[in-house]
Amino acid sequence: MEPAGLLAAYERMAVIRRTEKAAHDLFLHGLVKGTTHLAAGQEAIAVGASAALRPDDYVFATYRGHHHALARGATPEECLAELMSRATGLCRAKGGSMHLTKAATGMLGSYAIVGSHLPMAVGAAWSARLRGTEQLAVAFFGDGATNIGAFHESLNLAAVWKLPVLFVCENNLYMEYTPIADVTAVPRPAADRAPAYGIPGEVVDGNDVVAVAEAVGRLAARARAGDGPAVLEAETYRHFGHSRADPATYRPAEEVERWLKHDPLDLARGRLAELGIGAEAVAEADERARAVVERAIEAAKAAPPPDLREALTDVWADGGAAWRT
Repeated sequence: MEPAGLLAAYERMAVIRRTEKAAHDLFLHGLVKGTTHLAAGQEAIAVGASAALRPDDYVFATYRGHHHALARGATPEECLAELMSRATGLCRAKGGSMHLTKAATGMLGSYAIVGSHLPMAVGAAWSARLRGTEQLAVAFFGDGATNIGAFHESLNLAAVWKLPVLFVCENNLYMEYTPIADVTAVPRPAADRAPAYGIPGEVVDGNDVVAVAEAVGRLAARARAGDGPAVLEAETYRHFGHSRADPATYRPAEEVERWLKHDPLDLARGRLAELGIGAEAVAEADERARAVVERAIEAAKAAPPPDLREALTDVWADGGAAWRT
């Protein structure tokens, strides 16, 4: 990754980190209804992967998907407005935190049902194959999804048809509140399963944006060349609990401290310094990120609520809700 590209990636991660902090604070002030699943600490996976993808590639994420929506072109204002049920939200207040979607930029949704989007990514890859577009589908999922059927079914069919799809596991060590190691027969819940389906399985430092970009770029090129799917397991750690109702007291203090010292933004700052990017340039990127998110917070607060007349629009592809047989 060139210095300018790395600085841009750092700024995007800083925007995501501040947007997640804003979501946390707005929730505590009663402005975000329901719950949220924050991805602070996992920014490098979304930003690094997006840097290696084409603009027309497809991305599918989990309910912990704010970072992927932002990495694929959604704005902080759109995302925060959606969390606050405003008319200007990314899905016009119909999706909320767990269903951020921006099809125009290839962000084909965040999904609350664990693993449900993996078969969808396989279908998107099949569509790209049929149309001959050389597009890639990427399914991001948590470590817990590796122990359900949809994961294995998706890997199997993608391997059989050699589809252009990448399966990227964001392994943050916990499937909600349970350590993934306690309930999984192999040390690497995603990568160690890949050989059973005859496809590559790799492990990468998910907090290193450069390492993620390089790994995704290499596997993406392989898939576009017709060599089929791959699994990438990105090791990472969430800074918050599973959801806003979770204080995460089950995590050992020394583990938390160790991972907080391995922060994606700190690692990127170190890489920038190695490339000769001075502290002033990094500070300017931080300030731009701060200003963008502050404006987004105020704009989302000032946005109107959704028009009730739109409650039944967009149920079907034609924009309506009339039942048909």
